Amino acid sequence: MAKKPAPRKTTKSGKPAARRKAVKAKSKSPAATNEELIKYYKTMLLMRRFEEKAGQMYGMGLIGGFCHLYIGQEAVVTGIQATLKEGDSILTSYRDHAHMLACEIDPKVILAELTGRIDGISKGKGGSMHMFSVEHGFFGGHGIVGAQVPIGAGLAFAHKYRKNDNVSVSYFGDGAVNQGQVYESFNMARLWNLPVIFVIENNQYAMGTSLARASSEVDLYRRGESFKIDGEMVDGMDVLAVKEAAGRAVATCRAGKGPVLLEMKTYRYRGHSMSDPAKYRSKEEVSKMRAESDPIDQVKSRILNAKIMSEDELKAIDKEIKATVSEAAEFAQNSPEPDPTELYTDVLVAE
Repeated sequence: MAKKPAPRKTTKSGKPAARRKAVKAKSKSPAATNEELIKYYKTMLLMRRFEEKAGQMYGMGLIGGFCHLYIGQEAVVTGIQATLKEGDSILTSYRDHAHMLACEIDPKVILAELTGRIDGISKGKGGSMHMFSVEHGFFGGHGIVGAQVPIGAGLAFAHKYRKNDNVSVSYFGDGAVNQGQVYESFNMARLWNLPVIFVIENNQYAMGTSLARASSEVDLYRRGESFKIDGEMVDGMDVLAVKEAAGRAVATCRAGKGPVLLEMKTYRYRGHSMSDPAKYRSKEEVSKMRAESDPIDQVKSRILNAKIMSEDELKAIDKEIKATVSEAAEFAQNSPEPDPTELYTDVLVAE
C-alpha cells in the first residue's frame, strides 16, 4: 500500500501555512549617506523632468505612437539600480524611459528615439516602447504585456550557466501579473534556482482597471508562494525602503538562492498612456498621493531636515537638470529621421 503523504502544516485558524515567507513592508525607512540622498534626488528629478518634457513633446506632435510616462514611480527603479553592478541585466515593459536613465544612458539618445530620429538608441525604429542597450545591461522595453518576464528568467539562466554572480531584474506591472507566462517563468526559475528578481511595479491600475477588480489575490507579493519563491511587499514610494529590500534580494540571488519576488506598492500620477484621461479615479486620490507620498519630495525633505543642502542649492540642481533635458530635446529635434533603407537593417532573414 502506498504511503500517505505527511499532512501539510496549518496555522491556528486551520488555513495552510505558507511554505515560503511573504513579508510585508516595514514602516521605518532605513538610513542613507548624504552622498546617496543627493544622488537619488538627482536621479529621480532627472526622470521626472525628462518625462514631463516627453509629455510636452507628445502633445506637440513630436512623439508619435504610444507613450507611457513613469511620473510618480521614480523611487522603484532608482532604489533597485543602486544595488546592482556591471554585468547585471534589467528589462521592463513599455514604461521604460526612466529605467534607461537609471542605467545612466544619455538622455539625448533616449529622447531622440522617442521622436523617431536616427541618433536614437535604436536608430529611431523602436520608439518609446522598444529601446535596448546591451552595453548598459538594459535588455529592452517590451510592448507585449508580460513578455519580458520569461526573457528575464532566460537572462538569469545565462548568468548561472556562465557561473558568474550576476543577477537579472525583470520589471512588470500589476496587470501583467495575471499572465500565464509569468507563472511558467516562476516555476522554471525556482526549479533551477535562477538569480532573477521579479519586480512587480504595482501602481494600482492596469490600464484603467483597479487591482481589486482584476485579481482575486491583491497581495501580489504572495504570488510566488506556490512555487516556493520568497516574496516581500515594499513601499515603492520610498527610495530607501526600495534599496534596502532590493539589497536583500540581490544578496540572495548572488548567493545562488534565487529567485526572489518584490511587490513595489507605487502610484502613477498620469494616465496609463498619453491617450488615457484617467477618468477611472478621482483628482482627490491623485492629489493625496502627491501630497503625502511623492518619492522626490520625501528625499528632498530628508536633505533639508538634515541640512545637507539648502533650498537654493536644490533649486540650482533642478535648474541644471532642466537644462540637461532641454538640451536633449534640442538634440532630438535636430537629429534627422532615418533613411528608408534603415528599414532593412537589423532584420534576420532565413534562407
